[in-house]
Amino acid sequence: MEVAALRARGVRPVPFRQFVLKVHSRCNLACSYCYIYTGPDESWRHRPARVPVRTMRRTARRIAEHVTAHRLRRIRIELHGGEPLLAGPGPVVAYARAVRAAVPAHCEVTASVQTNGTLLTARTLDRLAAAGIRVGLSLDGGSARLARRRTDHAGRSSWPAASRAARLLAARPEQYAGLLCTLDLATDPDEVYHSLTALGPPHIDFLLPHAHWAAPPPGLAVLPEPGRRPRPTPYGDWLARAFDLWWNADRMRTGVRLFSAVVALLLGAPSTAESVGLSPMAAVVVDTDGAVEQVDSLKTAYAGAPATGLDVFAHSFDEALEHPGIAARQIGAEGLAADCSACPVLRVCGGGNYAHRYVPVSGFLHPSVYCADLERLIRHIAGRLDAVLAAPRSGGSKSPGMTGF
Repeated sequence: MEVAALRARGVRPVPFRQFVLKVHSRCNLACSYCYIYTGPDESWRHRPARVPVRTMRRTARRIAEHVTAHRLRRIRIELHGGEPLLAGPGPVVAYARAVRAAVPAHCEVTASVQTNGTLLTARTLDRLAAAGIRVGLSLDGGSARLARRRTDHAGRSSWPAASRAARLLAARPEQYAGLLCTLDLATDPDEVYHSLTALGPPHIDFLLPHAHWAAPPPGLAVLPEPGRRPRPTPYGDWLARAFDLWWNADRMRTGVRLFSAVVALLLGAPSTAESVGLSPMAAVVVDTDGAVEQVDSLKTAYAGAPATGLDVFAHSFDEALEHPGIAARQIGAEGLAADCSACPVLRVCGGGNYAHRYVPVSGFLHPSVYCADLERLIRHIAGRLDAVLAAPRSGGSKSPGMTGF
């Protein structure tokens, strides 16, 4: 990626609007599918377990600098880990307050913390609520059996504590940011979907397990070359069934971000999710040592994959926008593989998650390892939309259906 050539052509960077701030670099769980602590990137071992106050303050000043330079009216900060509540709510609250105190008054700061829930208590929620911080919960199902992959370091289930957290959050809908659920093909989508919606979240994010062509996801252990078809679509099938459950039931009560994003894209709206669509990537990570990094999912590729070589003490976020890896994710279809450019669902798929395209030696200029699954889901959703749009209106005429699929 020749960033200088892009700029010479008049391609301008898109400012960051989402800042993922690492509060704690360790975790009290040892989930079987965790990519941070079991993947090839072990940079967490060499970073402070807890973010120092000095790093918080410097990061806040850099965010304020970026907001001012680009006249941003609103940004999101997401307090992450590891498990960000390992040191209690104090550092989470302090980080959010530092950012809000630093940015100009005209900029609205939306803050949330993403937790496994095991350390969440009513008192902690009170402190977070007082600081204007919403809470997202990582949970793969609403039962001990569905949460079996999420254990502590002694192999004990996290479900008792996590289910308590879910009940606490359900009683505070104004503070509940939603659930993150990583797909497990061994589970039944009906059971997972109904058990999660029963917990009362405002939103569910269904996440594909982070994988790529050299480390395929469970259930797709033997894969053809990137871009070659046909291919089985177990993840697409799972998601298509979950979509039908959502579409036929309570989609107005519980949102599913992936499904909403695909529907919006099919109807011509811009993408709102990293995993689909062609909108420029506008998120950046600051680790506990102040290192400015790309998104964590890149840790699945190789050691150092998310690194930019920058940090908040010596560099601005504008400098991070000039990093080739970040620039490549801001240029839409131009940054995708040739196979993608010829695909009829390109505008909706967007190539999928960037980390899922990786092939050793040749890099990320490939279709997603979930290419066939994404096409299966998109075509399924387009079919459901087509049935609605083609239905007779009250005057007797039909709406035009989806085109291009």
